[in-house]
Amino acid sequence: MNYSTIKKTAVAASLVAALGFADVAQAQTVFGGRSQYRTWSIGVQGGITTPNALIGGNNAFGQKVGYFQNKVGEYYGLTVRKQFSHLFGLEVEGNRGKIKTFNHAESGPAVENKGGAKSAETEVNWAASLNGVFQLGTIDFLRRENSVNFYAKVGLGVMAYNPVQYANNDFTGTVVYDNKGKVGEAVFGDREYKGDRDYRLGMYVPVGVGAKFKLSEVVALNLGYTMNFTDEALLYGPSRQGTSKQRFSNVYGGLEFTLGSRDKQNLTFANPVATMYDELKDPSLRNEVEALKQRVSTLEGTVNALNTDSDGDGVSDKFDKEPNSPAGAVVDGSGRQIKFPEPVANEFTSSNGYVAPIQFEFDSSVLKTQSYATLDKVAKEVRDNNSSVTLDGYASAEGSEAYNVSLSKDRANAVKQYLVNAGVASSKITANGYGEANPVASNATEEGRVQNRRVEIKK
Repeated sequence: MNYSTIKKTAVAASLVAALGFADVAQAQTVFGGRSQYRTWSIGVQGGITTPNALIGGNNAFGQKVGYFQNKVGEYYGLTVRKQFSHLFGLEVEGNRGKIKTFNHAESGPAVENKGGAKSAETEVNWAASLNGVFQLGTIDFLRRENSVNFYAKVGLGVMAYNPVQYANNDFTGTVVYDNKGKVGEAVFGDREYKGDRDYRLGMYVPVGVGAKFKLSEVVALNLGYTMNFTDEALLYGPSRQGTSKQRFSNVYGGLEFTLGSRDKQNLTFANPVATMYDELKDPSLRNEVEALKQRVSTLEGTVNALNTDSDGDGVSDKFDKEPNSPAGAVVDGSGRQIKFPEPVANEFTSSNGYVAPIQFEFDSSVLKTQSYATLDKVAKEVRDNNSSVTLDGYASAEGSEAYNVSLSKDRANAVKQYLVNAGVASSKITANGYGEANPVASNATEEGRVQNRRVEIKK
């Protein structure tokens, strides 16, 4: 394993381990994206054709049932393939060559025209198809270096062809059928159209299997067999069976060349199980994993320490300057209790005692959740007694005077809206904003400014 792989593994594991998903991180490292593999390849191939298929059936040109067509033709071409995963790829395949068929002596002529035809040779000028290639399995799958890969393919293609029929069964003698140069000829009503094309166009479906043998990081030996099911009744020329669709097969061998940097693995021969096995066996990675475990353990301990708040005032013990604040006490950002002046006659008191001012954060008119319980008690007393309440908002001395008046008014209205939502009639509430006026502590210190950011509740 190179340093780059270790680095990527460590970074991925660090991020997800802290969230509790270390297993997912390992999977993402092993099953990386296609960019870490070579996915393009080109191939050259050559072989032979036969006018039949393994699944059986008669050739429409007239072989006797049960007899094997022992005439073969040459077939060669090339492929270009893009591998999308270790299981699937798309391939463009192009071929050309010949397909040969003949009549056994026992079966007699297949076509009784111009003295009868005993053999046919079909020239395939070109055949092109788009194939889906499915990887079926690899040998030595518990090793990184797989050596043999089995596959199946199916596709759809177009071919240009021309059949020539002969009077003898050895592709010699009188030519009894050859439509080259006349393809496209037709008669419609009283009009006759003269054809001038050399080849007919037809569709076919290739279905095949094969095996690839890895010879090096770049070259693989490719062996395969393909059955080609055509949509053509004239693949071998006119026959007794009329509109029966014809078929042929080809057996081939060739070399496939993988493109791209040799530093990257060939995705065709990649096996995720083998890669995971090798990665887990790598001692350097195991050391990295152990180091990451220690870092995560340390991180968890730090997080736990930061979460500890013994007195429940909302400030972690690590930063709490007064870790034993009384329950329900209002504290500043350092956890120190804020001391408020004793209430005067017109300040609001409830059945539970004096109601301290509602505090706000710097430059904010948003209520703190810890104020809800106090405001719920105020709302209940005002409703029960059908009384009224005055809210006086204030701000600390930061900012302009006009801005602080507006901010203090917003703070008073925030408290008013809460009381209205709690069932107090809006007409029973008066909200005022006094800005920096009437400070209860010095604005020269942060502790004093915290106390001045308030709304006082009065009868």
